[in-house]
Amino acid sequence: MRRIVSVSLGSSKRNHAFETDFMGEKFSIERIGTDGDWDKAIDLIKELDGKVDAFGMGGIDLYIYVAGKKYVINDAKKLLVAKKSPMVDGSGLKNTLERKCILDVQKDGIMDLRGKKVLMVCAVDRFGMAEAFEEVGARLTLGDLIYTLDIPIPLHSLKALKIVGRTVAPFAVRMPFDKLYPTGDKQEVIIPKHSKYYYDAEVIAGDFLYIKRYLPEKLNGQVIITNTTTAEDMKILKERGISKVITTTPNMGGRSFGTNVIEALMVTLIGKPLEEISPEDYYQMLSALNMKPGVVDLETYDA
Repeated sequence: MRRIVSVSLGSSKRNHAFETDFMGEKFSIERIGTDGDWDKAIDLIKELDGKVDAFGMGGIDLYIYVAGKKYVINDAKKLLVAKKSPMVDGSGLKNTLERKCILDVQKDGIMDLRGKKVLMVCAVDRFGMAEAFEEVGARLTLGDLIYTLDIPIPLHSLKALKIVGRTVAPFAVRMPFDKLYPTGDKQEVIIPKHSKYYYDAEVIAGDFLYIKRYLPEKLNGQVIITNTTTAEDMKILKERGISKVITTTPNMGGRSFGTNVIEALMVTLIGKPLEEISPEDYYQMLSALNMKPGVVDLETYDA
């Protein structure tokens, strides 16, 4: 049996494990949170190195891609201690899987996104998703300055995001990661902030922990398009007035996993060294797996 382990800086309360079949092979997939403890995460990676087929790097990105340019997050390099098992952070898939998800939502009639007001709480780490929203004709509000740097200026175009991203990214990647993104117990804390942008939106999209971090007490039927969700997350979203959740990755054993897990799974199946895997390899694998968005109607969901 193939084994995939996502070692995450996130909360251990979100841990999950299950077994499944992919393309005729059996897989054990597990997410292990270390509650923001870097040393624990490093020790776990060293302990499992060579015993797993691939690692996912959870709760942190290694790279940020802005309009085709790649920036390395300094803190993330601390976790690159595996010598035998490949480790991926999901960034190789974000511009393929998440772009495909938005196009599938439109093409398959899951939701007509044309003209819809879409808030991406942080878009700089999901440029492919932002591009796909623009491609299908959504009206974008990008909250990178608002929610990441606490500068209350919304962006409304990819051109503006490129300018801001290329200006801010070189400095942001050198900051302590917990200043940019909630880790450990901070992932369980919700602090409503700049809520008018949530209320204004018809669709709220992007990284779930960013979305959850600033989620208002009560919304009015908005749809969320995001990555990783648990049953407990669904309960919270239903209580706070979300009508539907669309996940970029399908339901696996009762929850959706992050792109780092899906990328680790695909790297194992592709069977090439990481440096030889191209976006086209990911597209072909996505097509072979027929991976479609997960859709949960919270109005009928039994939380």
